[in-house]
Formats: sequence, structure tokens, C-alpha cells
Amino acid sequence: MKRLFAAATLLASFNLAAAGELALYSQPDFRGAQISVRDTVRNFQDTGFNDRASSATVLSGAWEVCEHKDFGGRCTVLERGEYRDLGHLGNAISSVRELARGDDGRRDRRDDDRRGWRDRGDRGDRDERRGPPVELYSTRQFGGDRVVLAGDVHSLRSRDFNDRAGSMVVREGEWEVCEHDDYRGRCRVYGPGRYPALEGLNNQASSVRRLR
Repeated sequence: MKRLFAAATLLASFNLAAAGELALYSQPDFRGAQISVRDTVRNFQDTGFNDRASSATVLSGAWEVCEHKDFGGRCTVLERGEYRDLGHLGNAISSVRELARGDDGRRDRRDDDRRGWRDRGDRGDRDERRGPPVELYSTRQFGGDRVVLAGDVHSLRSRDFNDRAGSMVVREGEWEVCEHDDYRGRCRVYGPGRYPALEGLNNQASSVRRLR
């Protein structure tokens, strides 16, 4: 019985740690009023903390923080760590949500470094690093029709590519791919690399924007 109880306690602790957690503070350097976030907040107006966050601590997960409600306006991603000053988003955050990374362990091994394409001295790899920031393909494994992106797209309908993307190449920056127009619904973040499949969003992507 004691062993069973200990195992249950350990499992509960693991589940708690696995969930993302973000702490926001009303003043720089983690001072002032504080609010802890463990789930999506579409509008901080409902919590009394709208446009008040000046610093943040990400205890776990990766969080998208946005200027307007419903994840509109300027957004950035905060990884695990401490942010003593939120810069241009200080006193300007109205919505936040935890993000899933787009790797899923399926990204091509030629790029297992999120900071960029790994240079192995292979001319083919160097050539692949040249080109547009993002390419979307209509089938898995980079087949079918292709669409090139260099900036934010509020709706892939404008490119006749709504709910069609099955794979993707990212050459620079971090890009958010979302299920619905205007960056709503389920979203994932993809850094530089080749993604033979968009697990969780395959043939469901409707909007794309660069986060950094």
C-alpha cells in the first residue's frame, strides 16, 4: 500500500511539472502584483491584469504573450527562464497561451539545432539553407504544390492553401502555424529545419506568422 501511495504521489508530481506555468509581475525585476498562469488566457481584462505585466518568469513550457486579446497584435514567445523587463510588451500584454513545439521528434536530423541549419560542410546542405524563409508543401515529405512565405499570412485562403499544408521547410526565424484564420485555434511553433509532416496540424493550417 505504501509503495502504491508513493507511486501515485510521484505520478501526480510529474503531471504537475509537465504542465506549463508562467508568472507575470506588474513591475520590472519581479516586483509588484503577481499572477500565475497555467492555462490559456484569451483576455486579461477578465482577470484584472490587462496591460499590467512588466516582467515574467517561465517555470515550464513555452508561452506566447500577445499585445491584444485573442492573441492579436504583436506577440513573442517566452521560453523557460526569467525576464526582468518585457521590453516593448511591458504593460501591453492582453492574452497568453502555452505553445507546443512543432518537432514531435520527427524533424529531419540534418537540423537538430533550433538556432539554425547545421553546417556539415556539405554543399547540398548549404544550398538548402538558401531560399525563402518558409516553404509549405501540400503533401508529406515535401511533395505536391508549394507555397513560399516571407511574412505573416492571416489567412492561407488568400494563397489558395487553406487546410492544405502537409510538410514545411523553415530556413530562418520561428514561425507560428495555426489551425484557424487570424492565428486562432491550435497552434505550433516551428524553428529552422525540415518538417516532413505537420503532426497535429496536417492539412489543417489556416494562418502563419513569424514570431522572431
